[in-house]
Formats: sequence, structure tokens, C-alpha cells
Amino acid sequence: MSVDASRGVASFVPADRWRLVRLALFVVYGLAYAISFVRNGIIIDRVSVVISVVILLVIGQVGRPWYRWRQLASALVLYIAMWLAYDETRGAADRLGMPLQVESVRNIDRALFLGADPTVWLQRRFLSSDTVRWYDVAASVVYATHFVLPVAVLAVLWLADRHQWVRLMRRLATVLLIACLSFVLLPTAPPWMAAGGDRQIRLDALAPVVRPTGRGWSHLGLESFEATWETGRDWANRIAAMPSLHAAFSLMIVVFFFPWVRSRWIRAVMLAFPVAMGLSLVYLAEHWVVDVVAGWAVVGAAFAVWATIEHRLRQRRAATSRRALLPLVDNRAPTPGALAAGS
Repeated sequence: MSVDASRGVASFVPADRWRLVRLALFVVYGLAYAISFVRNGIIIDRVSVVISVVILLVIGQVGRPWYRWRQLASALVLYIAMWLAYDETRGAADRLGMPLQVESVRNIDRALFLGADPTVWLQRRFLSSDTVRWYDVAASVVYATHFVLPVAVLAVLWLADRHQWVRLMRRLATVLLIACLSFVLLPTAPPWMAAGGDRQIRLDALAPVVRPTGRGWSHLGLESFEATWETGRDWANRIAAMPSLHAAFSLMIVVFFFPWVRSRWIRAVMLAFPVAMGLSLVYLAEHWVVDVVAGWAVVGAAFAVWATIEHRLRQRRAATSRRALLPLVDNRAPTPGALAAGS
């Protein structure tokens, strides 16, 4: 059968009649999310985050074959299971009777900074009780990206490149597994709690500091953001400080996409992001420096492990392909008798 190359690929691939429908639904979803974003603030609670992601992914599947819907259901079950495991760590440490880490992490920070407490030092020099400065706003915004960026990246990768989604999900699941084990075995009080900022767990291991995480949003005229943050922080696991998932996820996204970026300026901005996150976490009294370093170390370990595993898998697949192709190559090779007859 002859094929007219001039007709192009479009002549043989059926047109996607649902493409414009999905595009329109994405636009509606984006507008609705933006309105909710301005009115109600960033979605923090796990249920609302899952619902928003499910809606986005369902829109991307409109008009797709049924097997794609089954794949989506499996992926969502995995995603929800990971976060349910994280939520379970809130009570597991209490049930096991694991001691709360306070002085140990404080002393590590002091050893790293020659006896100084980084959070106390930063707040005494840069935080003003009556003035919100530009870096207060920047710290609030950078901190809040944790609740949006990883989920958005996973959703986009699922819709755009399933192979890369699997690669990122492997690393995310590994980071989250290690973190969950640490939250259970090493429940850790963050600096704001160590300074006596919790109503239930009364501590006095650090000089007074405040927890100004949401005040930057109020300065921008978005009081709803701060209200959402006040509600969400009481719901979260308050003693899940070691390692810092904020620090881990900010670095994980950067490291994952870094090899694809060639621009030096963009690479510099990407590298600055996890550093800004780390500074924000310490300044806002959300994490110790050692929490941040531990989060980065977990990411490094997860990427190293999966890089090794994926390299071996590629080698194994290549060897299998060579073994499968070898008989075909041998059958096509001319025999000595055929060569003699041809000469």
C-alpha cells in the first residue's frame, strides 16, 4: 500500500473533537479557582486540595478512552493514600509514646551558628511588630507556595507526560515515606512551639518569638488569606517539623526540572527558590535550620536511590531488547555459501 507523504500526519490521526471542550472547561476552572483564591485564600486543608486536584484531572480526561479513566483512578488512590499516611502520623507518635524533640534540635542549631538561635536572631533584627516589610510579604508568599506548587506540578505532569509523572511520584512517595517515619519516631516541636507559642503543649526552651506566617497577606489587602492560614495551621500536624516538607518539596521540584533548563538566569532563579523557602521557614519560626537541612538531605537520598534504580532498569530493558533482536539480525545475515554463490 502506498502512502502519500504530502498528506501529513493529520490525515491519518483522528481529530480530537473534545479538545476545545477540555480547553473551555480548563478556562472555567481557572477563573473559578482565581475567584476563590482572592475571596477565601489558599486552599490548605487536605480534603479541599484533593477535591480541587480531582476536578482538574477529571477535566483533562473528558473525552478520553475508559482505560485512561482507570489509570486516573489508580493514581488518585495512590495520591490520597500517601496523604492519609501523613495525617495518621499526627496520632501515631502519641500512641507509641515517642518523646518530643525540643532541646536536641535547638542545640544542633546553636552548634551550627556558634551558640545563636537563628530564628531569634532573624526576628530580633528584621521583624517589626508594627510594620510589615517587603521581606515579610515575600516570606508569606514563598511559604504558601508549598500548598499549591507540588500539587499543580503533579497535575500538569499527569496530563502532559505520564512517564515523567511516574518519575516524580516515585521521588515524592519516597520523600513522604521517610518523612512520615521521622514524624512518628522523632516528633519535633518547631521554634514557635519551643518558645511557648502553643496553647496545649507548654514549652520554654527558646527566647520569645512570634509566628508571623500570614501577616504578609494582610499587608497586600488579602485578609482572607491570613484567616485561612489561621484556621489551617490549627488543623495541621504541629509536631511534624523534622524533616521540613516545605524545604523538601521546594528543592524536589527544582532538582527534578533542573536538567531540562538551559538558561543560566532561569537556573539561578530556580536554585534561589529552595534557599528562599529555607530562610522563610526559619524567619517565620516554622522550622529549625536542621529541619531544612534534613528535608534537603531526604530529597538528595530519594533522587540518588531512584536514579540508580532507573539506570539499572534502562540497562535491563536494553539488554532484553538486544537479546530479542539478535535472532532477527542473525537470520538476515548472509551465510558463507550465499556469499560464495554471489561472487
